Amino acid sequence: MKKITLLCSLIACFGLMALKSNLLLPIGGDMPMQDHKMLDVSGKEISMKDAVKGNGVLVMFSCNTCPYVIKNEARISNLSDFTTKLDFGMIVLNSNEAYRKDEDSYKSMQEFAKEKKLNCAYVVDADYQVADAFGANRTPECYLFDKNMKLVYHGAIDDNANDAAAVTRNHLIEAMTEISQGKTVSIPETKSVGCSIKRKAKVN
Repeated sequence: MKKITLLCSLIACFGLMALKSNLLLPIGGDMPMQDHKMLDVSGKEISMKDAVKGNGVLVMFSCNTCPYVIKNEARISNLSDFTTKLDFGMIVLNSNEAYRKDEDSYKSMQEFAKEKKLNCAYVVDADYQVADAFGANRTPECYLFDKNMKLVYHGAIDDNANDAAAVTRNHLIEAMTEISQGKTVSIPETKSVGCSIKRKAKVN
């Protein structure tokens, strides 16, 4: 009886893992919820599709206070400049719904964007709807789409989230450069390192 119970538990566990993996957005997949409107710090309602430019768009899940985001502030600013240079759009989503009344409130987002001089859209992903659709779990976590709204890169900004001076490969910059040159992204997936997206606790 114990063996049967153990077997059933293992089957259930693997089933859950398979379900979770199916929720992840695959390389080559279409952008989910591309027409979904979100409130930007400018006060306008915009969608990810609105942010697309000639070569595509960078979608980044981020927030105001995650230590990894803070370590990456200069790199995120540089990315917003680089996307413009290579004709990519950029939109940053804050999905931290559990902190919406505190550090990641809309007002705090507006103050953050002004202080850091963000020159890209910074929007509220209410109830982490887009994060769930993407299967995103970290801040920062990056998704690069080409002009056809196909996912071409998913993962980290570069290969050292802790120390900008120790970076040896800028994953996103390499991916954008390759796409802008009509090439296939040579490393389409890397591991995102950062804080967890703060989803609200479920009430039974």
